[in-house]
Amino acid sequence: MLKKDCIQIGSFKRGKHNKITDVHGVTVGNVTLNDGEVQTGVTAIKPHQGNIFKEKVIASSHVFNGFGKTTGLIQIDELGTLETPIILTNTLSVGDCYRGLTTYMLHSNPEIGETTGTVNPVVAECNDMSLNNIRKMNIKSDHVIEALYNASADFEEGSVGAGRGMKCFDLKGGVGSSSRIVSYSHGDYTIGILTLTNFGKLSSFVMNGDPIGERLKKSLEILESESEQGSIIMVVATDLPVTQSQLNRIIKRTGVGLSRTGSFLGNGSGDLAIGFSTANKGKGEEEGLNILHSIPEADLDQAFEATVEATEEAILHSMQLAETVTGKGGRTLYNLQEVVDKTE
Repeated sequence: MLKKDCIQIGSFKRGKHNKITDVHGVTVGNVTLNDGEVQTGVTAIKPHQGNIFKEKVIASSHVFNGFGKTTGLIQIDELGTLETPIILTNTLSVGDCYRGLTTYMLHSNPEIGETTGTVNPVVAECNDMSLNNIRKMNIKSDHVIEALYNASADFEEGSVGAGRGMKCFDLKGGVGSSSRIVSYSHGDYTIGILTLTNFGKLSSFVMNGDPIGERLKKSLEILESESEQGSIIMVVATDLPVTQSQLNRIIKRTGVGLSRTGSFLGNGSGDLAIGFSTANKGKGEEEGLNILHSIPEADLDQAFEATVEATEEAILHSMQLAETVTGKGGRTLYNLQEVVDKTE
């Protein structure tokens, strides 16, 4: 398996782990199911280590192509805050993950449903039916809670968690992550990306500016998808002080990073971004006037470019670090490096 630093996109400095968890307080947990035709899992992203229901973070979402089944985005875009961790899974497990995340939130917040209204669980998905017998709906609420409790700053990428059964450019996809540091006169800040990749046709694949996909297709007997019918979830975390509007502008730039890998946002592809900033954690919940810090609009260009770089790299990491997996019906999806080596 290639080391992660073998693929590096752009010129911005990377964080210590080159992962979304380089944003202080962010942790990620995976639960992976790997048993024959069951190739699936759960990935949990915790924005900080406090009580997020009581210390909400500024958040936004953007749907590039809406062929997907998510929960919680309507309230995020209406109120501009995130009040739960973010759960990623397969398409038919959204309901169980919603229940698991709700159970987790109720356990630590007895006021929910009593004095504060309810809660807005955020769950997103990709369809892993290429390798996973998705009809079995093997993901249960307990898997969500387990993923949340084992979340850490140093997590595995590739064929793990929600990425276990995913396909990217007709090769093995999965969970990938990357980070960038942006520097201003008022301080250094981190932008971290986590992607769940399940999209693309092999012939369209571009790796670090090289349209390698067409060559791979010609030299290998890999059955290419007839159309782009997969999905990608791109989660953006930052400690950059921004408004919801500024954050929305930042997360839209994930689409540029996505397109650099060869995606054209096909008709049947669910492509969306969810972002949050921890800089104004808990602000807006107190009585009286709220004081929120945000950077000038003119400073956003750096954040835009860093987000593009980190997104492209995270997508490539999801393929580079994903082991070859055989699943439902004996179908095999191959690791990127294994395929590249066969063509050399």
